Amino acid sequence: MVKQEAFIYSSIGRKALMAISGAFLGFFLFLHLLGNSAAFWGAGAFTTYAAGLHSLPVLVLLFEAVLLSFFIIHIILAVILYYENLKARPRRCLCRKNAGGRTWGSRTMPYTGIIILLFIIFHLLMFGGVKPVEIAALVRHDLSRPITALYYFISLAALTLHVSHGFWSLWQSLGIGLRHTDLLRKSSLTISIIGGLLFSLIPLLCLLSPDFLR
Repeated sequence: MVKQEAFIYSSIGRKALMAISGAFLGFFLFLHLLGNSAAFWGAGAFTTYAAGLHSLPVLVLLFEAVLLSFFIIHIILAVILYYENLKARPRRCLCRKNAGGRTWGSRTMPYTGIIILLFIIFHLLMFGGVKPVEIAALVRHDLSRPITALYYFISLAALTLHVSHGFWSLWQSLGIGLRHTDLLRKSSLTISIIGGLLFSLIPLLCLLSPDFLR
C-alpha cells in the first residue's frame, strides 16, 4: 500500500495518471467525432443520433459523470505538473527551446488547455440541453455565423495541437515512444490533424453550404 501511494504521489505516477485520463478523454473525442459524423448524412441522421442518446439517460449520465471526473483529474494534474516543471527549470529561458525534441504541441500545452476549457464551456452553453428535434436547426443557425465559426476553427486548431502532444505523451508513458520516436510523433500529429479537420468540417459546411443540415 505504501509503495502504491508513493507511486501515485510521485512525478512518474502523476504523469501516468495524466496519460490515463488523457487517453479516456481522447476516447471520448473519438466517440464524439463518430456521433458528429451523422451530420454529414443530413439533418435526419443527425437528429436520430441525438434522439438515440436521449433515449439512454441513465447510461449517458453515468458516462458524463466518469468523463467529468477524468476531466477534473486531468486539469488538476496538468496544473501540478506545469508548476513542477517551472520549479525544475528556473532558468529555462537560457535553454534551447527545441531541446529534447520539443514541438509546438508540447510548448503550447498550458495555453491550448485553457483555450479548450473555455471552448467546452462555450460549447455546452450553446448546445447543452437542446431537444433532439431542435439540434440540427440550432447547429446550422449558430455555426453559420462567421464569428462563431471562426471561434470554432481557432478552438479546434488548439485542440489539434493539444491532442497531438497528448497522444505522443501517452506512447511515452507506455514506454513505446522511446523505441519508435519519429514514427509515433508523426503518427500522433497526423491522427490529430485528421480528427481536427473532420471536426472543423461541420462549422465549415454550416458557413458555406446553405443546404447543410436541412
